[in-house]
Amino acid sequence: MKKIEEYVRSIPDFPEEGIIFRDVTSVLQDADGLKLAIDSLIKLLDGVQFDVIVGTESRGFIFGVPIAYALGKPFVPARKKGKLPCETISVSYDLEYGSAEVEMHKDAILPGQKVVLVDDLIATGGTIEACARMVEKLGGEVVKIIFLMELAGLKGRDKLKKYDVASVITYEGK
Repeated sequence: MKKIEEYVRSIPDFPEEGIIFRDVTSVLQDADGLKLAIDSLIKLLDGVQFDVIVGTESRGFIFGVPIAYALGKPFVPARKKGKLPCETISVSYDLEYGSAEVEMHKDAILPGQKVVLVDDLIATGGTIEACARMVEKLGGEVVKIIFLMELAGLKGRDKLKKYDVASVITYEGK
């Protein structure tokens, strides 16, 4: 049986020289790779008591929805600003050059709910940290944050020190 790392395509010098891009589409395009990815993420939730899964746009949707389905939990999308139709809450965060903003519906998380955040990759941690802040603003408690891949060299965990964070694969570089 292949390990999940064997399904991830590594593309050198993309988007710029010296960067190794970790491509998740090669995992998604292989039925065995996709199943292994979802099963591996679910395993990270063993023993975790929670009420709802929040996934970040867009690859957090890809992984979060099947996890929610498999575990019988609701799924809440965290989206880029302006994409949700009802009343929203938003949080802005810094990017390398500029800023961005994420939103979720104001009624998506109820006070006291225990929440798991899901995304495909942690790099600098800005997006997922903004999502955690939104959950907390709505009165929820982030009980776990899970990723398929982690780029440890970008130190995204530093922004998430107060949370229980786990990744299926950790790459030491950027």
